[in-house]
Amino acid sequence: MIVLSFIWGTSYILIKKGLEGFTPIQLGAARIVIAGLFLFGIGFKSLRSISKAAWKWVALSGFIGSFFPMFLFAYAETEIDSSIAAILNSLVPLFTLFVGLFAFGISFTRNQLLGVFVGLLGAGVLIFFGKDINPNQNYWYSGFVIVATICYACNANIIKSKLQHVTPMGIAVGNFAFIFVPALVVLPFSGFFNVEVTSGKYFWSSLGYIVILCVIGTCIAKVMFNRLVQISSAVFSVSVTYLIPIVGIFWGTLDGERFTVKQLLASLLILLGVYLVNKKRRPEEAS
Repeated sequence: MIVLSFIWGTSYILIKKGLEGFTPIQLGAARIVIAGLFLFGIGFKSLRSISKAAWKWVALSGFIGSFFPMFLFAYAETEIDSSIAAILNSLVPLFTLFVGLFAFGISFTRNQLLGVFVGLLGAGVLIFFGKDINPNQNYWYSGFVIVATICYACNANIIKSKLQHVTPMGIAVGNFAFIFVPALVVLPFSGFFNVEVTSGKYFWSSLGYIVILCVIGTCIAKVMFNRLVQISSAVFSVSVTYLIPIVGIFWGTLDGERFTVKQLLASLLILLGVYLVNKKRRPEEAS
């Protein structure tokens, strides 16, 4: 979990740097294609672990756990700081609880319900303060991150409830087996190979950041996360988002992003909500 926190906490600054040379569509499509090629090269044989009945869940997991979030985060970071995106990603455990309840019939405690509301309040306050602190940024783009966190929450529940028998590598490679072709189609139409892009000032540096993001932040981390979900609960596994904001804020501050006490307090509200969601039941609550 600690390793995942560092990897994914660093992902947001890498997305920001990748956007210096590419549009969100170009960055998202390139991430999928590069990560897909890497995964196919190291784990193609793992597809044998996927049963015929599991393929539909692997496909759904690929689109909602990888395809859409990659584009959503790229669009979000065209307007909001990478550190804010990292903080908002902490909403994943809250939505994981809700999805588990309504889609998979998983029960919850009063503390967990309170945690959901506290976390959502913190997100609202963070966005509200952000509009005043960075008036040149459009904080409505935070909505893209929130939609992405809902996608991640759905994916965690799918892996836990439907793909326990599939190897972590099999899930990752299977995901990209479905989303690779759409991304490959989108990439040339996005203008990625146009002369204006390839000869741009940031083309090679941004491409380098994307490659690092793909190999470490997508491929390796995705396999690790799939395994974490299988050996723990869905809500516990996404609690990796406890530490992601710390790493994200660290990199964002180094890159000159503003982060104030008001934003810190709002961030602590989100983390308090996540803590309440993950707090173990007392014996009388579990009975």
